[in-house]
Amino acid sequence: MIIRPRRLRSSPAMRRLVAENRTHPGQLILPMFVREGLSEPVPISSMPGVQQHSLDSMRRAIAEAAELGVGGIMLFGVPEHKDAEGSGAIDPNGILNVATRAAVAEAGDALVVQTDLCLDEFTDHGHCGVLRERTHPVTGATELIVDNDASLERYREMGVAQAEAGSQLLGLSGMMDGQVAEVRDALDTAGHTDTPLLGYAAKYASAFYGPFREAVQSSLEGDRRAYQQNPANRREGIREVELDIDEGADVVMVKPAMSFLDVLADASAISSVPVWAYQVSGEYAMIEAAAANGWIDRRRAIEESVLSIQRAGAEAVLTYYATELAEWLRR
Repeated sequence: MIIRPRRLRSSPAMRRLVAENRTHPGQLILPMFVREGLSEPVPISSMPGVQQHSLDSMRRAIAEAAELGVGGIMLFGVPEHKDAEGSGAIDPNGILNVATRAAVAEAGDALVVQTDLCLDEFTDHGHCGVLRERTHPVTGATELIVDNDASLERYREMGVAQAEAGSQLLGLSGMMDGQVAEVRDALDTAGHTDTPLLGYAAKYASAFYGPFREAVQSSLEGDRRAYQQNPANRREGIREVELDIDEGADVVMVKPAMSFLDVLADASAISSVPVWAYQVSGEYAMIEAAAANGWIDRRRAIEESVLSIQRAGAEAVLTYYATELAEWLRR
């Protein structure tokens, strides 16, 4: 006897009826870049269709996302001035905290306003933490490294500043050891016990972050391989997820999404908290470039890429396609 799985693929209605996964606008989170000093939005050349927002254009984009039922936004600040300590990150009048207050006022209860808690947008060296000098144990040369524990002190201050600005979820993306526990303690001590934490638990040192560097006008010197994860390692991703959960993360993240679907599936299988994934700037740029050249069907590629991330276990997806995809779903 021939086994005939095709029976359940015979029509659009049948395929919809037996679909194992579906995308809903409420599962989508829109990353947004807000740049200090802008009166009009500025296009990001390596991410066609994505902009650095002014405060006014950010408000309009939030209103559109809310109307379409998008689940949340993730805000990144792009300051005019940077320094070695990333002082703008804790300034109540710094661009990210100002944008957060404006976003919360615009969004109301329609979506979750989230903020990126990392120093890289605010430091003149572009690293995710505070630098210090050390003597290399082999060569004896003086070198600069990211000081994990000094960075945690800045993260504590950032966490309180963002919560006081009204952020409804803090995205800890710096990959410092102990960051979730430290920020949780700082928030609880300051009375922000109800502010949830998203731990970017399995965040890899990826080549797919390139366009993001343009988006935040990164001044990175060197690379981040000493604190972001080695793309060769799968088990290490699960160890990081378990550590973040143990430290009190309310949600955990795998980033990037498409090149680490195995890690995402592993995380989903063991996690006791929601698991999200980030379809990063390079993934977006590849789809846009291939579609612009006529090599792929743009809409089908977008839908398939997000669905594949969900199929691997993500309960929500950060994607630059969030609003556009939500509009398609509504239609």
